[in-house]
Amino acid sequence: MYKSAELSRRNFIRNTTGAAVALSIPTVIPASAFGANDRVRVAVLGVNGRGQSHISGFNALSNVEVATLCDPDNNILQKRAQEFEQKTGKKVKTENDLRKVFDDKTIDAVSIATPNHWHALAAIWACQAGKDVYVEKPGSHNLHEGRKLVEAAQKYKRVVQHGVQLRSSEALKEAVKHLRDGLIGNVYMARGLVYKWRPDIGDKGTEPIPAGLNYDLWTGPAEMKPFSRNYVHYDWHWHWNYGNGDIGNQGIHETDMCMWGLGVDTFPDKITSSGGKFLWNDAKETPEVLSSSYVYTKEKKIIEFEVRPWMTNDEGGVGIGNIFYGSEGYMVVKGYDYYETFLGKDKKAGPSRKAGGDHYKNFIDAVIAKDPKMLNGPVETAHLSSGLAHLGNIAYRVGRALTFDNKTEKFVGDEEANKLLARKYRSPYALPQVV
Repeated sequence: MYKSAELSRRNFIRNTTGAAVALSIPTVIPASAFGANDRVRVAVLGVNGRGQSHISGFNALSNVEVATLCDPDNNILQKRAQEFEQKTGKKVKTENDLRKVFDDKTIDAVSIATPNHWHALAAIWACQAGKDVYVEKPGSHNLHEGRKLVEAAQKYKRVVQHGVQLRSSEALKEAVKHLRDGLIGNVYMARGLVYKWRPDIGDKGTEPIPAGLNYDLWTGPAEMKPFSRNYVHYDWHWHWNYGNGDIGNQGIHETDMCMWGLGVDTFPDKITSSGGKFLWNDAKETPEVLSSSYVYTKEKKIIEFEVRPWMTNDEGGVGIGNIFYGSEGYMVVKGYDYYETFLGKDKKAGPSRKAGGDHYKNFIDAVIAKDPKMLNGPVETAHLSSGLAHLGNIAYRVGRALTFDNKTEKFVGDEEANKLLARKYRSPYALPQVV
């Protein structure tokens, strides 16, 4: 099962260090053919939060034209369009409905910075419409979506970059090479850490939909709920209907780094999680504190993941990042672009480096070359690193240890848990079962 995807992700994780119906389904067939000097016309979908970084990141590239901004909230959309004109001296096209963007034959690529519940569906529709895709992390809202996204990218031969920008860091490519080359010996464990300041969000209740917001489009494939500022526009992260908590937010960078550094090319077979809400009696549904363990029995490796929301100590100088443990030392990864190593029983300082990279440029280079192999964060990472977070969340939600079968991508003997691997979709925003 999934043989081609298995081979693709095995080659990727083992060998790379980061280099080398009418309203609901778009119907456009791709028409672009790139040459070395062509400008790639990009549309940014979702411009409230991370979308601002997408706009500036693509605007900085000489061979890119940010041609369209898209958001279901027209108030935010027009504000971003005004800011764009003030900064660049150029007007930009605006759309509220992302399906119209997919139907625009002049758009070559889309950059998706919507809330999580839209990521995979938007990316799949874009692939079907012949667009290349940069999709913000997590690449999926549930594990089933991630697999369908991989299938879509492969079927339509699209370039799909996952927004795990640490993979473009020159320092972290070097760090992974050290891990592969045995600098700290046999690397058997990785820790992912997300210690971010997450205050009480209160409970704002429900209210009428504000003018300018197309709430049906904002909700998209998710269950329709009465409008509330508890989740529109940022705090959707803490509601299962739209987000995945901090392990599926900031944590995707760290789950991705854990898997990349350990060189694991499958999901773990043993998963446990515990945590809860201990600080605030607010509207959040996802846990404030979460501790997850992922055991790779055959590979004899383990990933530990910690989410803490408030005042806390760092670990090895890390508040957001990773620690890798080996038989001869350990490595600390801080943020997106820095690592340091400590060797032997005396913890002697070893190699370290700070250097970034340009994840947007890497995507555009691959788009122009029509070569997904050039991607630092290919579509397989969207399924794997996002999927790891989903598995941890499911173990937390059912409240027990789980066993996972990689061949079927199902839990063994646990139908309650298996039901959480996918979701019910709201028409006409249904995830296609055959992409």
